[in-house]
Amino acid sequence: MANSSSTGFGLKPLKKVGQNYDAGGLGEYPVAASATAIYAQDLVAMAASGTAAVAAAGTTHNLGSLNGVFFTDATTEKPTFANNLKASNTATDIVAFITDDPNQIYEIRSNNSGASAQTDVGNTAEISYSAGATPNYISRTTLDDSTLATATQQLKIVGVSRDPENSDLTSANVVWRVVINEHFFGATTGV
Repeated sequence: MANSSSTGFGLKPLKKVGQNYDAGGLGEYPVAASATAIYAQDLVAMAASGTAAVAAAGTTHNLGSLNGVFFTDATTEKPTFANNLKASNTATDIVAFITDDPNQIYEIRSNNSGASAQTDVGNTAEISYSAGATPNYISRTTLDDSTLATATQQLKIVGVSRDPENSDLTSANVVWRVVINEHFFGATTGV
Protein backbone atom coordinates (compact mmCIF):
# COMPACT_ATOMS: atom_id res chain seq x y z
CA MET A 1 0.00 0.00 0.00
CA ALA A 2 1.37 3.43 -0.92
CA ASN A 3 2.09 6.01 1.75
CA SER A 4 -0.82 8.37 2.33
CA SER A 5 0.73 11.65 1.15
CA SER A 6 3.79 13.34 -0.27
CA THR A 7 3.28 16.58 1.67
CA GLY A 8 5.72 17.31 4.48
CA PHE A 9 4.50 18.17 7.96
CA GLY A 10 7.72 19.09 9.75
CA LEU A 11 8.84 17.29 12.89
CA LYS A 12 5.89 15.85 14.78
CA PRO A 13 6.89 14.98 18.37
CA LEU A 14 6.25 11.41 19.57
CA LYS A 15 7.57 9.75 22.72
CA LYS A 16 11.15 10.02 23.87
CA VAL A 17 14.07 7.65 23.47
CA GLY A 18 13.25 4.63 25.62
CA GLN A 19 9.56 5.13 24.73
CA ASN A 20 8.81 6.98 27.98
CA TYR A 21 6.04 9.56 27.80
CA ASP A 22 6.71 13.24 27.38
CA ALA A 23 6.50 15.36 30.49
CA GLY A 24 4.51 17.83 28.39
CA GLY A 25 6.97 20.61 29.03
CA LEU A 26 8.15 22.93 26.32
CA GLY A 27 11.20 25.18 26.42
CA GLU A 28 10.54 28.89 26.06
CA TYR A 29 12.90 30.88 23.83
CA PRO A 30 12.86 34.53 22.75
CA VAL A 31 12.39 35.28 19.06
CA ALA A 32 13.63 38.48 17.45
CA ALA A 33 11.04 41.00 16.24
CA SER A 34 10.51 40.86 12.46
CA ALA A 35 12.06 37.37 12.32
CA THR A 36 11.48 35.03 9.40
CA ALA A 37 8.21 33.09 9.56
CA ILE A 38 8.25 29.90 11.65
CA TYR A 39 5.48 27.38 11.01
CA ALA A 40 4.03 24.80 13.41
CA GLN A 41 6.41 21.83 13.67
CA ASP A 42 9.25 23.61 11.83
CA LEU A 43 12.72 22.69 13.07
CA VAL A 44 13.98 25.60 15.18
CA ALA A 45 17.60 26.40 16.06
CA MET A 46 19.48 28.74 18.38
CA ALA A 47 20.79 31.68 16.35
CA ALA A 48 24.02 33.56 17.08
CA SER A 49 21.81 36.43 18.29
CA GLY A 50 20.72 34.28 21.25
CA THR A 51 17.19 33.97 19.87
CA ALA A 52 15.30 31.06 18.30
CA ALA A 53 15.00 31.01 14.52
CA VAL A 54 13.72 28.64 11.85
CA ALA A 55 16.37 26.08 10.85
CA ALA A 56 17.49 25.47 7.30
CA ALA A 57 19.36 22.51 5.85
CA GLY A 58 22.82 22.36 7.39
CA THR A 59 21.90 24.35 10.49
CA THR A 60 23.57 23.11 13.67
CA HIS A 61 22.52 23.89 17.25
CA ASN A 62 18.95 22.72 16.56
CA LEU A 63 16.51 22.97 19.46
CA GLY A 64 13.40 21.04 18.37
CA SER A 65 10.06 21.67 16.70
CA LEU A 66 7.87 24.72 17.16
CA ASN A 67 4.65 24.14 19.08
CA GLY A 68 3.49 27.76 19.16
CA VAL A 69 4.37 31.35 19.98
CA PHE A 70 3.10 33.96 22.43
CA PHE A 71 3.43 37.73 21.99
CA THR A 72 1.68 41.04 22.53
CA ASP A 73 0.18 42.04 19.18
CA ALA A 74 1.78 45.33 18.13
CA THR A 75 -1.46 46.56 16.51
CA THR A 76 -4.15 45.49 18.98
CA GLU A 77 -1.92 45.38 22.08
CA LYS A 78 -3.61 42.10 23.04
CA PRO A 79 -1.77 39.01 24.31
CA THR A 80 -1.78 36.52 21.43
CA PHE A 81 -1.03 32.81 21.14
CA ALA A 82 -0.58 31.24 17.70
CA ASN A 83 0.69 27.93 16.35
CA ASN A 84 3.08 29.83 14.07
CA LEU A 85 4.99 33.07 13.77
CA LYS A 86 4.12 35.15 10.74
CA ALA A 87 7.00 36.92 9.00
CA SER A 88 7.70 40.52 9.97
CA ASN A 89 5.85 40.30 13.31
CA THR A 90 7.02 43.51 15.03
CA ALA A 91 6.20 42.46 18.59
CA THR A 92 9.18 42.81 20.91
CA ASP A 93 8.17 40.09 23.38
CA ILE A 94 7.82 37.02 21.13
CA VAL A 95 8.37 33.72 22.92
CA ALA A 96 8.56 30.40 21.05
CA PHE A 97 7.45 27.13 22.70
CA ILE A 98 9.73 24.35 21.50
CA THR A 99 9.99 20.59 22.16
CA ASP A 100 13.64 20.94 23.15
CA ASP A 101 14.44 17.64 24.91
CA PRO A 102 17.46 16.09 23.14
CA ASN A 103 15.88 12.64 23.68
CA GLN A 104 12.68 13.56 21.83
CA ILE A 105 11.70 11.29 18.94
CA TYR A 106 9.91 12.89 15.99
CA GLU A 107 8.20 11.71 12.83
CA ILE A 108 9.10 13.37 9.53
CA ARG A 109 8.14 12.52 5.96
CA SER A 110 10.91 11.68 3.48
CA ASN A 111 11.03 13.58 0.20
CA ASN A 112 12.17 10.39 -1.56
CA SER A 113 10.28 9.87 -4.80
CA GLY A 114 11.15 6.18 -4.83
CA ALA A 115 11.50 3.31 -2.42
CA SER A 116 13.43 3.51 0.86
CA ALA A 117 15.11 0.66 2.74
CA GLN A 118 15.28 -0.70 6.27
CA THR A 119 19.06 -0.22 5.99
CA ASP A 120 18.47 3.56 6.03
CA VAL A 121 17.84 3.23 9.79
CA GLY A 122 20.94 4.49 11.60
CA ASN A 123 21.85 6.94 8.84
CA THR A 124 21.75 10.70 9.22
CA ALA A 125 20.17 13.30 6.95
CA GLU A 126 19.52 17.00 6.54
CA ILE A 127 16.09 18.58 6.33
CA SER A 128 14.59 20.02 3.16
CA TYR A 129 12.84 23.23 4.24
CA SER A 130 9.58 24.33 2.63
CA ALA A 131 7.42 27.16 3.93
CA GLY A 132 4.22 26.17 5.68
CA ALA A 133 0.79 26.25 4.13
CA THR A 134 -2.27 28.36 4.84
CA PRO A 135 -4.77 28.28 6.43
CA ASN A 136 -3.25 26.16 9.24
CA TYR A 137 0.39 27.26 8.85
CA ILE A 138 1.77 23.74 9.31
CA SER A 139 5.37 23.12 8.27
CA ARG A 140 6.06 21.40 4.96
CA THR A 141 9.62 20.47 5.90
CA THR A 142 10.74 16.97 4.95
CA LEU A 143 13.77 14.74 5.46
CA ASP A 144 16.08 15.20 2.47
CA ASP A 145 16.58 11.62 1.34
CA SER A 146 19.38 12.62 -1.04
CA THR A 147 21.60 13.48 1.96
CA LEU A 148 21.40 10.05 3.67
CA ALA A 149 24.87 9.22 5.00
CA THR A 150 26.83 8.20 8.08
CA ALA A 151 28.26 11.73 8.48
CA THR A 152 27.28 14.24 11.16
CA GLN A 153 24.01 15.83 10.00
CA GLN A 154 20.84 17.34 11.52
CA LEU A 155 18.71 14.21 11.97
CA LYS A 156 19.39 10.55 12.77
CA ILE A 157 16.89 7.93 11.58
CA VAL A 158 15.91 5.57 14.41
CA GLY A 159 13.08 3.69 12.69
CA VAL A 160 10.14 3.75 10.35
CA SER A 161 6.73 5.12 11.37
CA ARG A 162 4.38 2.68 13.06
CA ASP A 163 1.44 4.19 11.17
CA PRO A 164 0.43 1.59 8.55
CA GLU A 165 -0.62 4.36 6.13
CA ASN A 166 2.87 5.92 6.14
CA SER A 167 5.34 3.07 6.71
CA ASP A 168 5.57 1.41 3.29
CA LEU A 169 9.30 1.28 2.49
CA THR A 170 8.58 0.11 -1.07
CA SER A 171 6.66 3.33 -1.80
CA ALA A 172 7.65 7.00 -2.08
CA ASN A 173 7.56 9.42 0.86
CA VAL A 174 7.84 7.06 3.82
CA VAL A 175 7.59 8.63 7.29
CA TRP A 176 10.69 8.12 9.44
CA ARG A 177 11.14 8.24 13.21
CA VAL A 178 14.14 10.49 13.95
CA VAL A 179 16.03 12.24 16.73
CA ILE A 180 17.89 15.53 16.34
CA ASN A 181 21.50 14.53 15.82
CA GLU A 182 22.95 18.07 15.88
CA HIS A 183 21.14 19.28 19.00
CA PHE A 184 21.90 22.56 20.79
CA PHE A 185 22.16 20.75 24.14
CA GLY A 186 24.53 18.14 22.73
CA ALA A 187 26.79 20.50 20.76
CA THR A 188 30.38 20.78 21.92
CA THR A 189 30.89 24.21 20.36
CA GLY A 190 29.13 27.53 20.87
CA VAL A 191 26.79 29.18 18.40
